[in-house]
Amino acid sequence: MKPVILTDGGMGQELVRRSKSEPTPLWSARVLIDEPDLVRGLHAEFIRAGARVITINTYSATPERLAREGAEDLFKPLQKRGIDLARQARDEAGEAAIAGCLSPLFGSYAPALTISYQDTLDIYRRIVAEQADGVDLFLCETMASAEEARAAVTAASESGKPVWLSWTLADHGTPRLRSGETIASAADALGSLPVAARLLNCCRPEAIAAALPELIELGGPVGAYA
Repeated sequence: MKPVILTDGGMGQELVRRSKSEPTPLWSARVLIDEPDLVRGLHAEFIRAGARVITINTYSATPERLAREGAEDLFKPLQKRGIDLARQARDEAGEAAIAGCLSPLFGSYAPALTISYQDTLDIYRRIVAEQADGVDLFLCETMASAEEARAAVTAASESGKPVWLSWTLADHGTPRLRSGETIASAADALGSLPVAARLLNCCRPEAIAAALPELIELGGPVGAYA
């Protein structure tokens, strides 16, 4: 039987539930500064519950999302804080790998790139540059199109760290990315880029169940999460 690696659970909604602050578009990023103990504590709880990989809480701290809210100056401090809190939680709770976070730059479930591929790649490279020294691997997550995933994986792979890629799927019909592309074509678009694991996330459980056989066919480790 192949080994199973447990990852952490969803950070955002659980932090919303525990916090006394009202959520805002940048809330899950601001909580790193405003309520760091909450973030550190939740990371530690996931490790104690058996998670062997935790992802830094910087999903919404992309340059583009921060710029929309007039908070681009927080980009570097938020990356550092996200890494520091995850590492502190690991020191407190036990061994776990720390994953850097490469998320959709503008918003989740939006398959069309709103800027060029090269500009997308350059922004992901900025994020990787801030995270690479503090993480053990990179998770490119909630990727809604082949091009978005290719840009994120390209930037992450340049760090020399292992890269996990997680696509998000359309909720209905045959298994496809939210862009309409098949899993096979999205995998082909990566060419020879190194991907250590392929996963699915942020889609209906039924969509994940239907797509897992195709994911397994690609070979290598596979996984899924909420």
